[in-house]
Amino acid sequence: MALNKPPQDKYHRVWIIFFILGLGSLLPWNFFMTAGVYFRERLDRQSRGEENEWKNNQDAQSRGEEDEQKNKTDTAVPSHSYYFRTFDNFMTLCAMLPLLIFCCLNSILHRRVPQKIRMAGSLFGIFLLFLLTTILIKVEITNPDVFFVITMITIILNNSMSAVFQSSMFGLVGLLPTRYTMPPMSGQGMAGTFAAIAMIFSLSVGSNTAESAFWYFLTACVVTLFATTAYMALGYLEFAQYYLHSCSANTDNSIDAIEKDIKKASVPLTDGVPKESKHVSLWVVFRKLWVMALSVTTVFWVTISVFPVVTGRVQTISTNEYWVKFFSPVCCFLLFNVADLFGRSFTAFVMWPREKSRLLPLFVLLRIVFIPLFLLCNIQKSLLPTIFHHDAFFILFMIVFGTSNGYLASLAMAYGPRTIKGREAETAGSIMMFFLALGLSLGACSSFIFAL
Repeated sequence: MALNKPPQDKYHRVWIIFFILGLGSLLPWNFFMTAGVYFRERLDRQSRGEENEWKNNQDAQSRGEEDEQKNKTDTAVPSHSYYFRTFDNFMTLCAMLPLLIFCCLNSILHRRVPQKIRMAGSLFGIFLLFLLTTILIKVEITNPDVFFVITMITIILNNSMSAVFQSSMFGLVGLLPTRYTMPPMSGQGMAGTFAAIAMIFSLSVGSNTAESAFWYFLTACVVTLFATTAYMALGYLEFAQYYLHSCSANTDNSIDAIEKDIKKASVPLTDGVPKESKHVSLWVVFRKLWVMALSVTTVFWVTISVFPVVTGRVQTISTNEYWVKFFSPVCCFLLFNVADLFGRSFTAFVMWPREKSRLLPLFVLLRIVFIPLFLLCNIQKSLLPTIFHHDAFFILFMIVFGTSNGYLASLAMAYGPRTIKGREAETAGSIMMFFLALGLSLGACSSFIFAL
């Protein structure tokens, strides 16, 4: 292969693979988040010692006896359990903190764990945890504390593996041409849309909540296996081999051959190079992209502060039973993720404001207004008054909220590494990933404050 003449990405296969990998990287977060209704309902009924009754009620619901059971439940229990009220908060926290922790440990993993093991191993681990969650849907666990702990441990492990995979994925992207930064970002945006569509479909075909959740998580298992296959196929494509090899000192064209180069880009050399070089390099790189890094942090802090902890509690004013059932999956999760995907994808055509413009950080700060806007929507048992009663207000807010999240985050993620040249591109990608994780973690902690 002639190194001075790059091959073509035939049929955009590498582009498509990184899109699929981006999709798979956020499946753990999006699937558990969108399935919050199932977990809250099951924990709520278990907390009141009604596990067996809950299963019978599901069967009764499928026979058209939902109204009678609802009246019985409302009469017996005037309020929801602690787990019902706080599940989304703990779920968000357990999902986001591992991402931040593993971003900090990324350099250690790069030194000690081969790239193929990090990526393929993480995807397979995610598959096993999704499979465990699917099996537990059919297992009767009467103790709500046990079920809650198992679920949270599963979320922590799942998102820890997702964090390892994401860091490695963006490290690979940093070795490819700049335009390949977009497919994993768009794939991550599609992950939420896919999860919302899968939930809506499962609710339509399932006779009850448990059955719907079973088919829902089974879908996640299949997609994760597909993403694993796509990653393994990457090493056989000439286009990927060329760019990954060109950044390596080795002569072998396989993906494993770039491991030494990734280590050189992310950690200091111990022979003949001062230890301080790592700190200087990180500081120099950070000074070039600190505005974009803090912009990414702010974007995701605002988003996770209210989504889904606040937005998932907004209720429709309609009395139509069918619309009530699908209002949150459609208007909260699907609408947000479609708008987010549109915002991410739109950067492929328009990238404004420019990277040195002050308008970009200004627009990022203006998104803080969404926090009070959602808190003033139609939320029952809220300490704040409801000002925006109609569903149209909530739908409008979600469209702008989702679009701005995807667009501004993609701009910052694209602009950040753009000013970095050569081998420091890997470091720039890791820094941006760290600040993205920082924003998610701050948002998860803030969600406890805004969940009034």
